[in-house]
Amino acid sequence: MKRKTLAACASLAAAALLVSACNNNSGGGGGGKIVGVDYPRSDTDFWNSYIKYVPQFGKQLGLDLKTTNSENDIAKLTANVQTLIGQGVKGVVLAPQDTAAVAPTLSQLKQKKIPVVSVDTRPDKGDVYMVVRADNKAYGEKACKFLGDTLKGKGKVAMLEGDLASINGRDRTDAFNQCMAQNYKNIKVIGLPTEWKGDVGANKLQTALAANPDINGIYMQAGGAFLAPTLNVLKQKGLLVPPGDPKHIAIISNDGIPEEMKAIAAGQIDATVSQPADLYAKYALFYVKAAIAGQKFSPGKTDHGSTIVAPRPGVLEDQLPAPLVTKDGSYPGSLKSTDPSLWGNQIK
Repeated sequence: MKRKTLAACASLAAAALLVSACNNNSGGGGGGKIVGVDYPRSDTDFWNSYIKYVPQFGKQLGLDLKTTNSENDIAKLTANVQTLIGQGVKGVVLAPQDTAAVAPTLSQLKQKKIPVVSVDTRPDKGDVYMVVRADNKAYGEKACKFLGDTLKGKGKVAMLEGDLASINGRDRTDAFNQCMAQNYKNIKVIGLPTEWKGDVGANKLQTALAANPDINGIYMQAGGAFLAPTLNVLKQKGLLVPPGDPKHIAIISNDGIPEEMKAIAAGQIDATVSQPADLYAKYALFYVKAAIAGQKFSPGKTDHGSTIVAPRPGVLEDQLPAPLVTKDGSYPGSLKSTDPSLWGNQIK
């Protein structure tokens, strides 16, 4: 398929024309197909937002959705996939939080010729039709540069790490550490493993602040899990003060949930990287419909502001844009926290 045709097929805005525009390459359409979607969890604001977007875009694409929730448990994910197979799904959207343990489930789906789209995470092994996520290494790099510049290259930063069993946790952690080591040698990074659990993050932050009262920066790898617990800890310690106050701790987050936008506007945190919950739902469903229809894609730029890459042989990943967000948008490359284009300012 030529690149121009690929670009045309990659636009959700042209989804209604998908069959007619691409049938010459696929031999069939995907309308009215039964699609299974497993929600990875519903205990964070980010994933609850994603869950709200899925039926909205499923309806737009004419898909019959069957949904389950694996609650961050790989055993439940495996069982849920069995349920979806029994319901006759023609394609599956997953967001495996343990990116290594999902391999046997992917193998089973491949044997049954059921295409899989992985959203937010990329499985360590196994075949998937498309991975829909953002460049998580860029998350870590953006967080590093923002904090490094804000702190003028000096101080201590506590990093609330995600689960290192997840490629997202590994990508964000490794990129942040490497960037700091290369560019801000006078900043000490204190890594706090959390497994994406807010209570664990809060307890470890309490301990870190007690041992290091000179911490002047925090990187939260998931605002949906860590924002409220972190603000509570700082409030208890009298450290929840606005920028300009000598006790202010510079904070950058990842997710872009509405609560982060409000916290930035209020001066409670300084920045976030907006992980596109809306686009994750939108393009995960777009690609699973395309998979059912037999579409083919190749690495390169898309017409929806992203780039398809090949992170390993046989696997494609559509890396969706994830902008840096600050209060006034004055930091290079950042958007204002009130920018109406941000999904965190749109969701009700």
